[in-house]
Amino acid sequence: MADRQYGLKFGGNAGASVDAYLEYRRIVGDDDGGNMFTPEEYEAYKKKVIPQRVKNRLYTCYTNPAGMDCKLIGPETPCFCTHRYKQHKTDFASIPSSRPILLPCKVSGCPCASYHYVPLNGSQSIRCTCKHLADDHNVKAPFICKKAGCTKCTGFKSSFTCACGSGHNDHRMIVETADEREARGHPLGEAVPFQAMGGITGFSSLAEGYLRLDPSGRGAPSDEFLNQPITAQDNPFLRANVNSIKAHHMAKHGGHAITGGNERVFDDIEERISAVKKEGESDMDFFERRYQERQKLEAQARRNPIPNPYTQTSSKVGTRKAIEPSRAKSGKSTKSQPGSSRQ
Repeated sequence: MADRQYGLKFGGNAGASVDAYLEYRRIVGDDDGGNMFTPEEYEAYKKKVIPQRVKNRLYTCYTNPAGMDCKLIGPETPCFCTHRYKQHKTDFASIPSSRPILLPCKVSGCPCASYHYVPLNGSQSIRCTCKHLADDHNVKAPFICKKAGCTKCTGFKSSFTCACGSGHNDHRMIVETADEREARGHPLGEAVPFQAMGGITGFSSLAEGYLRLDPSGRGAPSDEFLNQPITAQDNPFLRANVNSIKAHHMAKHGGHAITGGNERVFDDIEERISAVKKEGESDMDFFERRYQERQKLEAQARRNPIPNPYTQTSSKVGTRKAIEPSRAKSGKSTKSQPGSSRQ
């Protein structure tokens, strides 16, 4: 074995070379045909393609009926045809006027007419109602089953339920411009030169819609919701640690002197007092009192609810914007309807 051991030595610029190669791959992708561009060709390619990508970027997402982007498509997201999003046409010199915008597969011999996302169930694609996997279906709409003997399948339909609570058949693919996405109130992200970024606008885009707290998901909780006092109807963990939480708040703000009854230290004073057993109170009386307090608070919450972002079915209006969307010559914005295709 000793004669097969190798000692590899790298110069100080090895890390920078790897970073440069990864950047090259993210920008060029497979457009070089497998042969790396020369430095001159690479610079000419960037000068031609990068301004075009920034100006005519298309945002691709898998959206539920409420408008939440359950899946933001990125370069490595697989299509129904099993090829990646980056292997589809995503660069356009001018935005097509027809809707929906089609993103055909660029792989030789693949008949896929446009990118079409299909969720995964673990490591496998989801199954159609004909009991066969998505991989067993034709890659052209309506995605009829190719399995021998399967004659009842009229197109790929699945009983799979997304984490948002809606069925797969109720979702739709949206391919939209910056103007159309801005009209939906969803973030545009930063201007990047990379190929096939799709709907990726940040690290949060990698999470599913119901977990994402940006405007493309369920939205961030309001300050009113986050800072509401701890009461008898809250989680037992919060109620058990209300004194520790309040001590942490006081220490965080320097433990300054209390100047009035509006200080945050008094936010949960009712719960803190109620959680203490009164003199002469039996265990049964204590639990009954706490139960009645909780019932009363739940009734009040039903009458005057605080908006809960974790139960809202629509996404919030976004404000983040880095890419300036194109405007009409008259100076007025054109709000065309986003291109979409039903699942």
